[in-house]
Amino acid sequence: MRFIGFKSAMLAAGLMLAGVGHAAPQTVPVGAPASTTPAATVPASQPAPAVAPTPVATPTPAADSAMLATDGAPTIAIDPKIGQPVDGEIGLQPQVTKNGVQAAWMHNVILVPVITAISLLVLFLLLWVVARYNRRANPVASKTAHNTTIEVIWTLVPVLILVLIAIPSIGLLQAQFKPAPKNAITLKATGNQWYWTYAYPDNGGFEVTSNILKEKDEVSGNERARTDADGPRLLAVDNRVVLPVGVPIRLITTAADVIHSWAVPAFWIKLDAVPGRLNETSFTIEKPGLYFGQCSELCGPRHGYMPIAVEAVPLDVFNRWVVAKGGTVAGGKPAVAVPDTDAVSNTTGPVVNATVAPPTINQPAAGSSASASTSGH
Repeated sequence: MRFIGFKSAMLAAGLMLAGVGHAAPQTVPVGAPASTTPAATVPASQPAPAVAPTPVATPTPAADSAMLATDGAPTIAIDPKIGQPVDGEIGLQPQVTKNGVQAAWMHNVILVPVITAISLLVLFLLLWVVARYNRRANPVASKTAHNTTIEVIWTLVPVLILVLIAIPSIGLLQAQFKPAPKNAITLKATGNQWYWTYAYPDNGGFEVTSNILKEKDEVSGNERARTDADGPRLLAVDNRVVLPVGVPIRLITTAADVIHSWAVPAFWIKLDAVPGRLNETSFTIEKPGLYFGQCSELCGPRHGYMPIAVEAVPLDVFNRWVVAKGGTVAGGKPAVAVPDTDAVSNTTGPVVNATVAPPTINQPAAGSSASASTSGH
């Protein structure tokens, strides 16, 4: 009996050791809480759940440094005879808009010949009267009081002259006040004492602040002095306005303090900027180039230091410049930066002002009184 009991005890001990070996406990990492929920088993025939792809953010197009190479704009050669005053010239600047070409034609073909003819006629009559009716040549004065033929002539001839001038003049005025088409690009110019602020509401609303560039003997500290590549003295700016060629431009002007006037002679544009009011006109630049202007309304002691510099470039270059400024092309689609072409140079220029989105978007100017007028040198 003792032998059977001892044998039973040994058999029970062996079974216990075998159970411990087959059911080894699962190790848990130090510090990790023990899980009391059993793991769910997935049948082999059931497919694994699909994992949603992670959305990839669209990268922002890289800014093209060539678009900001010179005064915050693409580098462009300056023609000293176009877009700026020329020493020794007395006529109008070469016009690069349709209205400007028509106005220059009217000035050169109609107004100047008529004014010259009238002035010569009056001068001839004065000299003839002095020579023919002086006391020595005509001691007995004529008693003539009226002459119907002469009176009819000097009444009808001025009327015909005025009609001759009025016909093309009315057409020119109508063209100057013609509203901008729907595909026009809007440029809002705000006059300040004494600099200009420009906004592009159709291209994302970014802004550009334009100040005059001082001469070498006027700068101090880290200020950049004007060079010949920037433009003429008193006309060069640190940030130029860039506009496309062949695309209608809707110009809206206003002012933040006193009355200013945005004037570029080569565009045949002179539009007053009045505080609290929006004035509007439109024009289309037909030739690439760099065109200068100035504030043409007395606005304070530094009125003569508010220059305007407009760089006209092809539409594709304008879109690249908009991208470099952080804006968008017309229609709200992000513009795409492309490699540089021969249209601009890769010259690295000065650091330009950061673009700031304006708090509000421009509204159309209704009932504005644009004052587009003749601008010469």
